[in-house]
Order: sequence, then C-alpha cells, then structure tokens
Amino acid sequence: MSRLDTRLESEGAEFLVLGQLLIHRIPAYKTYTNMPGYDLVATNPEKNTSARIQVKSRWNTGATDFPIKNFDCEFVVAVFLNRGSKDGRKEVMAPDYYVLPVSLITSLPRSANWEKVSMKNVENLEQYREAWHLISSFMESAI
Repeated sequence: MSRLDTRLESEGAEFLVLGQLLIHRIPAYKTYTNMPGYDLVATNPEKNTSARIQVKSRWNTGATDFPIKNFDCEFVVAVFLNRGSKDGRKEVMAPDYYVLPVSLITSLPRSANWEKVSMKNVENLEQYREAWHLISSFMESAI
C-alpha cells in the first residue's frame, strides 16, 4: 500500500491542541512561520512566561509511536487522531492527547531509522493523558 498523505490531519492536530489549550484557559497561539522545533506557544501574560509546544500526530487508530528529531521546545503533545486504518478495519474514535515534557521524550529510547519514540516506553503513561496542567504549572514556575 502507498503511504497515506496526512498533512491536512497534521495541521488539524495543531489546531485541536490549540483549542484544548484555550478551553483549559491557557492563552496560546499557532506559529505560522514553520518553526522547526515547535508549532504552538502557550503564554502567561501575568508572569511574562511562555512554553514552546511541538505537536506530533498519528493518523491510525491504535498508533503508539511518533518520529521526532528536534527537541527545541518545552513540551511535546502527542495527538493520536484515531481515524481508523487504510484498510478500513480499525474503528474511528475520538483523539487521545498526551502532554509530555520534552525532558521525558529525550530520555526515551528512539528507533535508529525513523527516530521514533514509543509511548509504550513511558512509565505511568496515563498521568500524561490530557495533562494540560503541566503546561500551566511550568509557566507559573518559570523564571
């Protein structure tokens, strides 16, 4: 099978994360000038702090890994879009969001060829599911 073009879905994932940040009362904006290490910037105007966020998305339902090469951010939000599968056998479901500090991502093993990180290697993975508070707390304590 040929590789599925998921560029639109990747852009959509960035907007999904932006929306989640905003509804969790975290001011944020999308970088429109293709910054290599991050896609979104969350801000705390009262503290004059910010957090750079890289969004990584996977199209397939049941995906557990994502490629990453650039770590010039404070957080990686992994969005598993759960859009089914190319063969139509997997169910379409709501997206899953994992808010991961970049320090955690850099500590995980990566595959040699695609530099993929597997979520199976994240201890206590559920603590990062929709953990938007990690971004808020980071900006509260940033100097």
